[in-house]
Amino acid sequence: MLLLINSILNRVVIMISKLKQKWLAIKLITRMDKPIGTYLLLWPTYWALWIACDGWPSLHLLLVFSLGVFIMRSAGCVINDFADRKVDGKVERTKNRPLVSGLMTEDEAISLFGVLIGIALGLVLTLSWPTIYLSVIALLLAASYPFMKRYTQLPQVVLGAAFSWGMIMAFSEAQGEVPAIAWLLFGANLLWTVAYDTMYAMVDRDDDVKIGVKSTAILFGEKDKRIIGFLQLMVLGLLFTLGDILAFGWPYQLSLIIAAGMFAYQQMLIVNRERDKCFQAFLHNHWVGMVIFIGIFVEYL
Repeated sequence: MLLLINSILNRVVIMISKLKQKWLAIKLITRMDKPIGTYLLLWPTYWALWIACDGWPSLHLLLVFSLGVFIMRSAGCVINDFADRKVDGKVERTKNRPLVSGLMTEDEAISLFGVLIGIALGLVLTLSWPTIYLSVIALLLAASYPFMKRYTQLPQVVLGAAFSWGMIMAFSEAQGEVPAIAWLLFGANLLWTVAYDTMYAMVDRDDDVKIGVKSTAILFGEKDKRIIGFLQLMVLGLLFTLGDILAFGWPYQLSLIIAAGMFAYQQMLIVNRERDKCFQAFLHNHWVGMVIFIGIFVEYL
């Protein structure tokens, strides 16, 4: 009897250990421990939701788009690691990712991606048909981005479109149409994404050149800092134009002034193109998105 009990206990311990290992793999491959990508996707979505709803969105819309951001960001990370599974081991920053270390298999990654997309589909099906149709484009953008770095020097533009498409869906659902200001927001966020993801790509530039992966950091070369600065000015210009069209007051304008100061700080960080500083500049954009959202939020109080 004691032997039987010990055998059962050992199996339970082994099963729990395997479950912990699988959970760790899921946590790492979906970047639950690194929420910066979720923030960078969430803040612009909130910009659009608040403007599209002329203030507080309904609880339904807030839940669907908030959960959708988390789920789609997680799915994007999974398909990104699957696409990069052959090259991540050659890059210092990514050499310990689950598909490289063996913590997760390729089949498990594809299954996880399918589950996440299924959950996202369930959320989208609670919305109107026009928004459901638009979600197909969101899926195509999210799934195709990781593979773009092999075919184009501008994968960050595809990422920008993927990170901005939720804004178009927000207007579609809240207003039943996609007005010009939605596309103005889309353009501003796309350019902002290219700017901060170029900083991110500057971290891996040397490794990417060796393995043949393309990026705007490689394309821009020695003009990278100036082009990033130009993109940041364009973002501020588009957001200022948006505020002018919507007759926003000083809270929003103040948020843009603070954002401009933050962009200047980021330029100081990347001045010598040091890896750690470039990564720090990339992370700092979370606060830019939050500050602009606060400006929009206060306008509708």
